[in-house]
Amino acid sequence: MKKILILDFGSQTTQLIARRIREQKVYCEIHPYSTPLDKIKALAPAGIVLSGGPASVYDSDAPLSDPALFTLGLPILGICYGAQLMIQQLGGKVEKAEKREFGKADLSINDTSGIFAGLETSPLHHQVWMSHGDRVEIAPQGFEATATSNHSPFAALRHKEKPFVAVQFHPEVAHTLIGTDILRNFIFGLCDCRPDWTMHSFIESTVAAIRNTVGTSKVICALSGGVDSSVTAALIHRAIGDQLTCIYVNNGLMRIGETEAILRFFKEKTHLKLIDVEATDFFLAELAGVVDPEIKRKRIGLGFIKIFEEEAKKLGEVNYLAQGTLYPDVIESVSFRGEAPIKSHHNVGGLPEIMKLELIEPLRELFKDEVRELGLELGLPEEAIYRQPFPGPGLGIRIMGEVTLSRLEILRQADVIVLEEMKKSGWYRKVWQSFAVLLPIQTVGVMGDGRTYENVIALRAVDSKDAMTADWSKLPYELLGSISSRIINEVRGVNRVVFDISSKPPATIEWE
Repeated sequence: MKKILILDFGSQTTQLIARRIREQKVYCEIHPYSTPLDKIKALAPAGIVLSGGPASVYDSDAPLSDPALFTLGLPILGICYGAQLMIQQLGGKVEKAEKREFGKADLSINDTSGIFAGLETSPLHHQVWMSHGDRVEIAPQGFEATATSNHSPFAALRHKEKPFVAVQFHPEVAHTLIGTDILRNFIFGLCDCRPDWTMHSFIESTVAAIRNTVGTSKVICALSGGVDSSVTAALIHRAIGDQLTCIYVNNGLMRIGETEAILRFFKEKTHLKLIDVEATDFFLAELAGVVDPEIKRKRIGLGFIKIFEEEAKKLGEVNYLAQGTLYPDVIESVSFRGEAPIKSHHNVGGLPEIMKLELIEPLRELFKDEVRELGLELGLPEEAIYRQPFPGPGLGIRIMGEVTLSRLEILRQADVIVLEEMKKSGWYRKVWQSFAVLLPIQTVGVMGDGRTYENVIALRAVDSKDAMTADWSKLPYELLGSISSRIINEVRGVNRVVFDISSKPPATIEWE
């Protein structure tokens, strides 16, 4: 099976490139721009994509890949920064543009072959999405312009003899209306790939890899009841059967009735060996006095690992811990060029170094929608697959400030109302995620002609496909009004409800 290699230069949309390629049933992997040439050769890609990025190629500290990439004889597609890097490393010239291009732009195509095969020069303009302050001023020897825009004389280029193509715009984003055509022409036309990467083939290869890694050893799986851990457990169980033991830890940060529902589902509807651990007091003690969200996440993560290791000892010799880590978790937890990560996820970022168990993360390179497709392929029921995402640290990261029993009780009651109203209205399956957040402030209100000074609940609802980007959901006013009215009237200690209308980026989906 052929694959495409994406070299990441720090773009916020690198993961979208991977998604668009995988949507064509072609496997791809994302690696850092600094990946050594020997490793790239060993990966044996059918083609390489150079992503966009925030830097300028002429900066003294600009991220640079090995220019010997262009001696491998592979098709290479440069996107935005990746395009400029290709041009500069092959002898062209990139300079700061007199007029920057951000947002929608009109592309005029000069040549309808190569990556533009099948597209017409009429209409004269195709809508694309630009995001750059630099532009190509002089093309390298052997290159020619294949498209222009109002401010980019080299909006797209190709080498006349070698399989090198470059585009100044972003074909991976939805605003580039011909983006899918361009990527298809690259992966099927230039790279000669075939659409043979499916969830069925993923199961076959992953099951074989798990068996090869684990052998006859025992594995424990961190089972939260969410989509990711449920699919992880089902996949590993298919590979090694009763060598797997699942462990559910009630960290005291779950929603009302959540623990009981999870345990009932797995005991009644699956064949998994399951141990449940009550650890509410332990986690609340670990979180006492903690207000920093990074410390919260890390203490919760370390707490889980401590409990998993204790339970593993009771089972005899256990060598592996399985987790439902997804690609968005990994990306948000990894720094780029020394900058701070967006946030540390409870199951990512340094934990393996302090563990005595080795990690198995079979979903680490998948996006959420791919995991749902995988779960259905494994035979899991829709009720387990189409639940809204719930964070591993639970309500601990939906309480801004210190986590206490009294504050947990307020948020739990508000959360139930949000879920009930979303399901009753039919909006639960329409959005990616919807939940309540308890803010660390109090405001003045009036109830029964008396002054109150009580808590504020924020409502968060977002639309997304993979959690890498998200837009706030345009919920009906009537629904918002029902949720607000019920929370204020039914939850003691709350006198105000607000609605979060932030997108990701710049905000994140969860508040911490």
